[in-house]
Amino acid sequence: MLPASKSISNRVLIIWALVDYPFEITNLSNADDTLILKNLLERIKSSEEEPIHLDCGNAGTAFRFLTALLANKPGEWELTGSERMKQRPVKILVEALRDLGADIEYKGKNGFPPLSIKGKTLNGGIVSIDATTSSQYISALLMIAPVLPNGLELHLSGKTTSLPYIEMTLRIMKKMGINWECENNNIKIPPQKYLAKDFKVEADWSSAAYWYEIAAFSNNSEISLPGLKKDSFQGDAVLPEIYKYFGIETDFDENGIKITKTGKPTENFSFDFTGFPDLAQPVVVTCAGMNIPGEFIVPKNLRIKETDRLEALQSELKTLGYQTELIESGKHFILSLPKTNKQVKTNKRTIVKTYNDHRMALAFAPLCLLHKNLEIENPEVVSKSYPGYWGDLKMLFSNLPAGTPNWHSR
Repeated sequence: MLPASKSISNRVLIIWALVDYPFEITNLSNADDTLILKNLLERIKSSEEEPIHLDCGNAGTAFRFLTALLANKPGEWELTGSERMKQRPVKILVEALRDLGADIEYKGKNGFPPLSIKGKTLNGGIVSIDATTSSQYISALLMIAPVLPNGLELHLSGKTTSLPYIEMTLRIMKKMGINWECENNNIKIPPQKYLAKDFKVEADWSSAAYWYEIAAFSNNSEISLPGLKKDSFQGDAVLPEIYKYFGIETDFDENGIKITKTGKPTENFSFDFTGFPDLAQPVVVTCAGMNIPGEFIVPKNLRIKETDRLEALQSELKTLGYQTELIESGKHFILSLPKTNKQVKTNKRTIVKTYNDHRMALAFAPLCLLHKNLEIENPEVVSKSYPGYWGDLKMLFSNLPAGTPNWHSR
């Protein structure tokens, strides 16, 4: 069973904190990131202590969304996170909020968490922000925009990273009663009130990527994934189009999708992941496992995720016998996979490091179909987005014929 989308869940939770009246959220994600944000919002709502110390752990979305929310909420707040969080920049968001009148100070290294926030009512107005680093900065500002007395006019500079996530934010806001105008690189949101409308969260398209991998590595397969919609809020619903190149067909019905291995894969593959950063790891691993040469445009912000995902991806592919090349090209990187003229398979015990990054564990586990003694280090990291992943895999493999791979987590 796929988890609910944590990206949608986290946005709806922030809106829940901004409405005048409560509403019900069903199928809320049980991922660590969402649980952290939910617990912190409940604490913010009920706490009378000042300053209140809030620890986001490794939940980057929670940290960024709360930075904007708390800047506009009267009170004194201390916002921090894990050691890795303290290495992830937040300066662009902080500077944009300061331009709106926010009182935010860095408690450690300039430009990085932790933050000391003296919340107050921000008037809103016009602000510019560099859109090349993180769409979460923009989403954080957009969600508080309607409650600002003067609304918000947001100017985006540079090529926008992860544009589908900004579109997701705007579409969710529209569903919750907010009108906005978007023209070129300008987004205008007048002052208005959110509607307290009950909301059901979709299943997570990002998590479906790991099942597409399994289908691609199989000789033949038919996998049903309930809860996914064709007309989705999620940009990662592009997966059916991507995996056509790997011989996978996707059929939609009222319950979700069925993916089937039917066709011959492409002889080479290229894709721009600027708008779909969470799909980079599973798709690159798919190409490697199928020995399909590829060229992938990847955003630079993959270096500042839960780990440096580009370095981690290259390192663990090399451990398994796959070679990659990485070159810098302007605002992004180009990652290349050469053709090796053979499909790498092994029965040798191989350990994949995860670097405390859930998507490393999730993306590499399907390679157990090719590497029969694959071990995933620190498997519990998947709880950040897909807590039931290992149980779902065990259920799948327990139903496969004798002679299929031995899979281990360690």
